[in-house]
Amino acid sequence: MQFVKPLPSFLLQRYHGWFATSYSEDRTWYKQLASEGQRPRAMIISCCDSRVHATSIFGADQGEFFIHRNIANLVPPFQPDGQQHGTSAAVEYAVRALKVGHLIVLGHSNCGGVQSCYEMCSGQAPELEEKTSFVGSWLEILRPACETLIETGNDEDRIRLLEKQAVLTSLENLMTFPFLKDAVEKEELSLHGLWTDIGAGGLEAYDSHANRFVPV
Repeated sequence: MQFVKPLPSFLLQRYHGWFATSYSEDRTWYKQLASEGQRPRAMIISCCDSRVHATSIFGADQGEFFIHRNIANLVPPFQPDGQQHGTSAAVEYAVRALKVGHLIVLGHSNCGGVQSCYEMCSGQAPELEEKTSFVGSWLEILRPACETLIETGNDEDRIRLLEKQAVLTSLENLMTFPFLKDAVEKEELSLHGLWTDIGAGGLEAYDSHANRFVPV
């Protein structure tokens, strides 16, 4: 494949730096991870946004989280149609094979995917409504929530609300997976909804009793 190029030098330098320091200083731990397999305590579904770093937020060690990232941290509803579903496959593997005890949906501020959905629903992004747009098709998961936004406040307020609605939409869709719903009902798995403010470093958790996100 002639189109595949060598790694850029800055990545090579960082790899060699990591190998000479972090890996060399904890070689036994890495070998243990390799030989014993993974036993993550939780699965985190977060956004592809490069500014979202779940392991840093929680100070997690390697092997502690099973992480799946996609545009706007969305989970589609259960749809066993024989097609290829990356997010659904990751959820199935985490729950059925790894038997994680917690599944966390992590949303964030200034989410470009959520903003794009808002613009698409507002008629400001016709390119996303083209059948050739994978992003637009994916964001259709969030359209129902977008169309029910209360017409108060400005665009910024509504987008912030939609960021949190994206988390709730994903949590609701997760419960349409029969094997996951069964695990929740047996108290073998717990679901959690979080939203983080990138600039302020804040973290909010959804409180089902209060029906709102509250600071942790």
